[in-house]
Amino acid sequence: MSLDSSLKANKGLVRARNVLKRDERIAQLKEEDRWNDEMTALGLPKVRIVKTTIGKKKKVKKKEE
Repeated sequence: MSLDSSLKANKGLVRARNVLKRDERIAQLKEEDRWNDEMTALGLPKVRIVKTTIGKKKKVKKKEE
């Protein structure tokens, strides 16, 4: 018996997640310089997740000399 094509998993998670794991949030806070080693892992501040969209590339117009 074969699986229906709609049930097959495609290369992991395709869409953007709304929630980060604790270690991912800490890593992002460190990148933004909002984290120091004295802070606890409980009650972390909110972190904005940037959702990227895949679309068509814009055509580059060549300049005529």
